[in-house]
Amino acid sequence: MRILVISGLSGSGKSTAVRVLEDEGFFCIDNLPVQLFPTIIDLVRKAEEKVPGVALVMDIRGRDFLKGYERVFQEIREAGNTIEIVFFDATDEVLIRRFSETRRRHPALESGSVPEGIRYERDQLAGLRRQATLVIDTSELNVHQLKELFTAKVKGESGPRRMTIQLQSFGYRYGIPLESDLVMDVRFLPNPHFVPELKPFTGLDASVRAYVLEKPETAEFLKSFTDLLGFLVPSYRREGKSYLTVSIGCTGGRHRSVALVEELGRFFADKGFAVKTTHRDIEKG
Repeated sequence: MRILVISGLSGSGKSTAVRVLEDEGFFCIDNLPVQLFPTIIDLVRKAEEKVPGVALVMDIRGRDFLKGYERVFQEIREAGNTIEIVFFDATDEVLIRRFSETRRRHPALESGSVPEGIRYERDQLAGLRRQATLVIDTSELNVHQLKELFTAKVKGESGPRRMTIQLQSFGYRYGIPLESDLVMDVRFLPNPHFVPELKPFTGLDASVRAYVLEKPETAEFLKSFTDLLGFLVPSYRREGKSYLTVSIGCTGGRHRSVALVEELGRFFADKGFAVKTTHRDIEKG
C-alpha cells in the first residue's frame, strides 16, 4: 500500500492533487494531526476494503505538525512503510495572483498581507520541502494540466495518458443516456428492423452489420462524423478531459446504433485510443 504525504504552499494545487488521488481510489484525509498518521495507516491497512494507498495532506493549517513530523515519519518508516512526500510549489507572483482572483486571505497569518503570509509559509515549510520525494512547480500549469501531470506521476507514467473513448449504443424509445458527452442520432439510416430476415438479429451479427455499413449514406455519415471527432477529441484532450462518452442512438438500440458503435470502436482503437463499447438496449424490444 502506498503512503503519500501531500504538502506545499497554499494556492499551489494541493486540492487538485487530492481530487486526483480520490479518483484513483486512494483514502485521503486533509489536515489530520500528524500524530494520528500511524494510527490511520494501520487502520486502513487492516480494513476489509482494500485501497491502493493513503494520502495525508499536511500544510500550514496544522501548525503542530511542524514540531513533530520528523519523529512521526521515522515511526512510520520503522514499521516497514515507505513514505512519498509530494510538495507543491509556485512562484510568489503566481500565488499572489491566485489569492487575488479568489479573494481569499492567506491561512498562514491571521493578519497581514498575502505576500507576508507566503513568505512566512515558505519559511515554515522549507524543511519539509527539502525532504520531498517529488516537487511540482505549478506556476505555469492550469488546473487541467496539473491534473494530467499529477495523474501521470501517481500512475508512474512517463508520457501523456491515452484518452479513453466510451462508445455506447442506445434506443431513443428508452431515453437518451444522461452520462453522454456527445449524442448522435442515426435514425436517418435504413432500418434493418423492417427487413424480415434481419429483424431477429442485432448489429453484432455480420449480416446486419453489412446491411448498415454498405449503404452509401452510412459511408458518408461515418466519414463526416469521424472527421468531426478527429477535431473534437484532441480539443477535449487539451482541456484535460481524459474520458469521453459518445452515445449513438437509433429507434430501438439493437441494429443501426450497435453496428456503428462497433465500427467506431475499431476506428478509435486503430488511432491508439483506449476504447470501451457498450450496448445499453441491445436486449430490449
